[in-house]
Amino acid sequence: MLESYVTPILMSYVNRYIKNLKPSDLQLSLWGGDVVLSKLELKLDVLEQELKLPFTFLSGHIHELRIHVPWTKLGSEPVVITINTMECILKLKDDAQDDHESCGSSATNRSTTESIKSLAKTRRIQQVTSADPDLPPGYVQSLIRRVVNNVNIVVNNLILKYVEDDIVLSVNITSAECYTVDEFWDRAFMDILAPELVLRKVINFSDCTVCLDKRNASGKIEFYQDPLLYKSSFCTRLHFTYDNLNSKIPSVIKIQALVDSLKLSITDQQLPMLIRIIQLGIALYYGEICSYKDAEVEEMSSNAKETSISQMGGESEAGAQGQHAIQYQNVDVQQLLLQQGSDDDQGWVSWAWSLVPALVNYSEEGDENYEVDENGTAINRLRSSPPKDPVVSVGFYCTKATVTFKLTEMQTESSYYSPQKVKSKEVLCWEQEGTTVEVLMMGELFFDCQMGFVGCKALCLKGIMGVKDFEETTNRSENEACFFSCGESLNSKGLTYLTNSLFDYRSPENNGVRAEFILDAAQHKETYTEIAGVQRFGAFYMDYLYTMECSSGKGSVSQQQDVSTNKNEDLSSVQEMSTKRLVVGPMELRLDSSSVHRILKMAACGLDHEYEPYSKPNSEIVDENRTLPSQEEEAALEEYIPTRLTCITVLKTTITITLAEFNLLDSLLPIILGQKNFLPYLTTPHFHPLRPLPALRIQVDKVSLEHSVPMYAEQLVPAVSNLNQPSDNLLHHCYAHCYVKIFGFQAGLTFLDSGGSFCPPAPIIPPFSTAFYGKLLRLPSYWMKRPFVPTTECIFELPSLTLQATRAQTLLLQAILQSWTHNTGASVSLPVDEALLKDIFRPSGVKSQNPLPTLEGSIQNVELKYCSTSLVKCVSGTMGSIKACAKAPGRSDGMKEKLIPLIQGPSDTRELHKSKWLNESRKPESLLAPDLITFTIQIPQQMDSYLNSGADMLLTVPEMEMAVSEMAALHEFAKDVGLFDHL
Repeated sequence: MLESYVTPILMSYVNRYIKNLKPSDLQLSLWGGDVVLSKLELKLDVLEQELKLPFTFLSGHIHELRIHVPWTKLGSEPVVITINTMECILKLKDDAQDDHESCGSSATNRSTTESIKSLAKTRRIQQVTSADPDLPPGYVQSLIRRVVNNVNIVVNNLILKYVEDDIVLSVNITSAECYTVDEFWDRAFMDILAPELVLRKVINFSDCTVCLDKRNASGKIEFYQDPLLYKSSFCTRLHFTYDNLNSKIPSVIKIQALVDSLKLSITDQQLPMLIRIIQLGIALYYGEICSYKDAEVEEMSSNAKETSISQMGGESEAGAQGQHAIQYQNVDVQQLLLQQGSDDDQGWVSWAWSLVPALVNYSEEGDENYEVDENGTAINRLRSSPPKDPVVSVGFYCTKATVTFKLTEMQTESSYYSPQKVKSKEVLCWEQEGTTVEVLMMGELFFDCQMGFVGCKALCLKGIMGVKDFEETTNRSENEACFFSCGESLNSKGLTYLTNSLFDYRSPENNGVRAEFILDAAQHKETYTEIAGVQRFGAFYMDYLYTMECSSGKGSVSQQQDVSTNKNEDLSSVQEMSTKRLVVGPMELRLDSSSVHRILKMAACGLDHEYEPYSKPNSEIVDENRTLPSQEEEAALEEYIPTRLTCITVLKTTITITLAEFNLLDSLLPIILGQKNFLPYLTTPHFHPLRPLPALRIQVDKVSLEHSVPMYAEQLVPAVSNLNQPSDNLLHHCYAHCYVKIFGFQAGLTFLDSGGSFCPPAPIIPPFSTAFYGKLLRLPSYWMKRPFVPTTECIFELPSLTLQATRAQTLLLQAILQSWTHNTGASVSLPVDEALLKDIFRPSGVKSQNPLPTLEGSIQNVELKYCSTSLVKCVSGTMGSIKACAKAPGRSDGMKEKLIPLIQGPSDTRELHKSKWLNESRKPESLLAPDLITFTIQIPQQMDSYLNSGADMLLTVPEMEMAVSEMAALHEFAKDVGLFDHL
């Protein structure tokens, strides 16, 4: 009957992952329809092998497990599996220790293999002996498929903990439920049917709480911090598309989660621990964990591996090829399971959460030699090759997210014996709207991650470091509290961040259409441009693309499935590419005393730790016995060299630096610079906002940065440096290149009025553009015998730069600078009077009777170059022209504007002896005129081969003129315009 088919499937999973179960009791309970198991211990070694994560389980148990099987309505009602209180504790694997344990305990591995063999054999015998002639295999498989596709999973009180050093990260989910839905995402009993061939599921998470606490040396938590995330609920939609009814692995897997409101809280003690966890994720992605182990530990690990290989008869030779030996052994165990005839190619975790075939690409060598057609009839087939990698799309969407930074302080109760308590105070808040994180991948051949958000802003909350700048008594407006804003709001932008997601009613999946994915690098770049990213998000957009394709074939990604398997064998036929593009939309940043001190306080708290880095840069050891690349290898390098390219574009940016209303930087900067035991800061009990508040405003139209670096410098540089005459192309790819371009940079003075708004700026620096280029040689120790190969080279270009300021503007700039550089330790008073501000900021449309003279200076065609080799450092530069003049604007009494040149060069001085020379207008020289200044400085490096060291300097200055012969006329002019009255 049906029990003989369904029961072994359920028993196999339960018995495989739970210790000390009696199959006979479990089978009787299942046949009764309900199973209740209490106080269960999980098989941690099996879980580690199934998950293949870089973590190891310290403990894992289930308080209660319930299984309900509706035998009479198995084709219309789902099987319900309920887990009450499941708790697991994990820690990071120690590679050397884990390799030693896994290799040294071969008997344990053999016993695990034997248990898997016996379990697969028992399950296969049960399925064969219990066959019913009234239930053909095709019908049974169809029914089992319907049962598996509609299983409901309910987890109540899921607790996951991760421990490392003094970090305790815990995740508590009150309730999680997974069930099958229809095309409208409503709960239903569904099956995979033609022609759609789609399965949909929903996972609802309720009251998710994330805590991050610090434990002492004994492993106990003395003070519990505020939760990072408190009782947040979100919904996850899963969409699986199959090629046919017989496919065990979906061709397209789409998993996306949506949360409406996400409120995060970070204290000063949690910040370094959170940064540590983020660094862990980055190190895991790049494979840098434990790369700094000393040679003694590595040697011990390699000896243990060799011993294990000899004991196991050399069955897993791949396990001795580095730090991934455990993963190779796990693959062998799973392949052995498949070879024993097990048709359950899913792990417990994959089955319990997704209830579809696992995302991992398993082989089908152990499958039966028949398929099932649409009518449920069994048909014979030959064993096919392993299936291609599915297209996996993972997304996370958040409507509104809030991150609050808090400062903690210890408080003691009134009683002497009362324990201390921690009180937190909010000082900084980050609000973000329309967040999107999307990942699209297909095996090892294609990976793309896109991230963006519509708008964001940062606000100051309450007081900091004893300064009550935003307390309730200050009555400061919200505009003053917001010191950073970028992008737009969701009200004006709409739901563009949900475009083509499972939560977008216009997406193909929600309209019965099969979605098409762009898996070609060229087409991807044409579609997802910077303009498209800004239009969709507005504030921030990032696109990280990695592709790998075979150079011999120009087919699509789906036609190159064998590239990943041949990657290590023939690198010349594989072309890899990595591109990161970041775009930041128009933003405004105000750097005042409140915002600067809060930002630096966060930086000081983040650096207040003693954690060892996960990875350290390897020392450059030159292999003198390296072989010379062959002509074929050199030709392959000339054809294609993989690089990592990063492009950052910052659109219109406004930065406002106000006069410091209080300054306690002397207490924060030493901590940031590494002085741990520094004296505590001086408190500032009183705060009086200054109005009007002078400020320097900087505006930039666009900033473009491009950085490229070779992807495999450790293999490329030793090969190229060993060539007798490497080509320019090979030398170019041995450098890290950086291009920076700045367009429309300008600066001016403004002030903040009592209403919280800034007045139009008075220009100090008119708009100009500049560019910078630099390159740095990778692994320079390989080039010590080639002294003419530059190790560093930089070029700076400035077409023109003009500065103009009156005496009043100069005094105000000096006051702003001194307010930040001089620590007063208390509230400062306005260092300038109102008359000075009136001279700078005049009402629009009102002309002054005595306008102030302006001093203006400009330089043109500036180019600086720096180059260093192993023998010499060289700096050279040119300046096309320079000009400085005094300008007196016209007055209301009819006096015209006057211009007095002070310095100008190069210039024609043939008419200098005439009195009219000063009054004539100065036209710029021809572009073919010689540069004003040309210099070159060379400094030899300290080399053993040089007995004497010195520096050479060459300076060339063409004609440059100064108005010296007419000082009397200049003195009279200064009297007329009243210049001496303001000095």
